[in-house]
Amino acid sequence: MPSPLLNYLDWELSPAQQSVQRTVRAFVEEEALPLIADCFEAGRFPKELIPRLGALGLLGPTIPLDGPGADATSAGLICQELERGDSALRSFASVQGSLVMYPIWRYGSDEQKARYLPGMASGTIVGCFGLTEHDHGSDPARMETRAYPDGDGWVLNGVKMWITNAPLADVALIWAKVDEEGRDVVRGFLVEAGSPGYRVNEVHHKLSLRASATGEIVLEDCRVPGDAILPGVRGMRGPLSCLTEARFGIAFGVVGAAMACYESALEYAKSREQWGRPIAGFQLTQAKLVDALEWITQGQLVAYQLGRLKDAGRLTPQQVSLAKRANCRMALEVARSMRSILAGNGILLAYPVFRHMVNLETVFTYEGTHEIHTLILGADITGLEAYRG
Repeated sequence: MPSPLLNYLDWELSPAQQSVQRTVRAFVEEEALPLIADCFEAGRFPKELIPRLGALGLLGPTIPLDGPGADATSAGLICQELERGDSALRSFASVQGSLVMYPIWRYGSDEQKARYLPGMASGTIVGCFGLTEHDHGSDPARMETRAYPDGDGWVLNGVKMWITNAPLADVALIWAKVDEEGRDVVRGFLVEAGSPGYRVNEVHHKLSLRASATGEIVLEDCRVPGDAILPGVRGMRGPLSCLTEARFGIAFGVVGAAMACYESALEYAKSREQWGRPIAGFQLTQAKLVDALEWITQGQLVAYQLGRLKDAGRLTPQQVSLAKRANCRMALEVARSMRSILAGNGILLAYPVFRHMVNLETVFTYEGTHEIHTLILGADITGLEAYRG
């Protein structure tokens, strides 16, 4: 049976939201967690779980395919519970849903939607999002990948790096510069894995997100048909809007990672004895646990307010930056503190805390570093963009 839900302030979720949360938590505890430690140690993504993610409706849940789609808070709770298992699970679903399905649904042609979205929702088609390059992470507008018209198709050249799901992907959404009337414009291209000139090099020797599949995508005169381009968006508005969707999920997801660390440390502290009594009875341990509970509760409230704003159509990218920044820092601090309660046992994969802690080091950095979100918010509140020369 799934463990109780952490809800110290007794906030109310709708019956549908509660059902979503319990369903995903049961999946994570009964099907994912038995695999995750070994996958993390082996450095592989548990791709045998992909069909179940699809069957449970966890891939692109807000995309209205056969109905209206899930509300934003339910989608956030999916991310929370997946990341409570491991950041790799939430990253997979986030890339699939927010970074590939969402732009196809919002900016794609009817033919592209029909070709990709049903398979992506079921998990029979896996996607990845090719924006970051070796030398262009925080400033993706300076990307060097280019696309040139060639007959009735396109030719792409460039290299994308740190691409989650790339080794598994059947289709990659590649963002590239196109010359339009003498000026460079960023456009999105759906590049299938079998396309001539498309190659993926898997990234190995990672010390974080080890259960996630990460790759470098190399495009060498990669030829795609003319209808591979997303017709509905031009410029950086396209990829940045996708990142706003994904960062929303991160703000929820890292709360789940923090919850897992807290719950593990609390259980351990109540059973681990020193000086003839459980270490949970010592003031220093209780202070760490109370701080963690306070920080997690604050993170949950921030995330739930994001969900309400998103459903009301009032959510701004800057608000998402605030939540991503605050909750990633919170989760990393909770993980570090809870790891100290487990002391030497905290480095073992038998407990989830260290695994979450090192995963969060990556989540703290990707999809906008802590510093970049600081500058986004600084520009918003002062009207002055410190990151532009």
